[in-house]
Amino acid sequence: MTSAALGPYRVEAFNTAKASENKIHDDAVARRFGFGGGLVPGVDVYAYMTHQPVACWGRAWLERGAGECRFQKPVYDGDIATVTATEAGGRLDLRVESRGEICSTGRASLPDRVPAPPEVFAEPPLPPANRPPASEATLTVGTLLGIRPLPITSDLVAQCIADLRETETLYLKEGLCHPVIIARANWALNHNVVLGPWMHVGSKLQHFAAARIGDELYVRARITANYEHKGHKFVDVDVLVLANRAKPIARIAHTAIWLPRQLAAA
Repeated sequence: MTSAALGPYRVEAFNTAKASENKIHDDAVARRFGFGGGLVPGVDVYAYMTHQPVACWGRAWLERGAGECRFQKPVYDGDIATVTATEAGGRLDLRVESRGEICSTGRASLPDRVPAPPEVFAEPPLPPANRPPASEATLTVGTLLGIRPLPITSDLVAQCIADLRETETLYLKEGLCHPVIIARANWALNHNVVLGPWMHVGSKLQHFAAARIGDELYVRARITANYEHKGHKFVDVDVLVLANRAKPIARIAHTAIWLPRQLAAA
């Protein structure tokens, strides 16, 4: 593990989701929720945190590494996000700071060998053409969720790298998918239900193989919890990401606030 890999990594944050269906990324809507502007997506903040594990361990981390993140404060468009990594017992403890505040914490590690992937989940139904609104009924525990298949193209990877201001050159050199694409477990939700403004709370990920440009990504997911905490309504989703329908790429434990208390109380 080199000192360069452990040095602070600074990136000018970019809100890739200003025009998305999730209006928590819209400046005006986010301000009504008490934020300073539209939130940079949590998955992009996680992507900033993946820079140092890849700098330390290279493609091995994409093939068998583990990571997790928890979001405490927003990162805003145009601000500098500084990621620091501290080596601790063979793992990296990660922290994202912006505007003088800790915005996200997490860790990354590299097992000696690829963990055994889980049994493939049952085949979910196709996402509905007319998505129902998110509710306790449509997000009930045990519900199986899939996504519309996502082709991994060189243009998609290049756009992600540009949006993230990523300086790691491995992805396009070796034809590999950036982990930000793998980590978009929220697709299992918004391909199946209509969500209002919602927030990514945190994720835990385990990689089983590196996805490559030319692969097509599929998701098999199931809802494991739906609960209320401090007025917010949360959902936990267990997500298995597959390449070309069969090859396990990653498993993700994804937590989101699907109904913020400001809306739940309305």
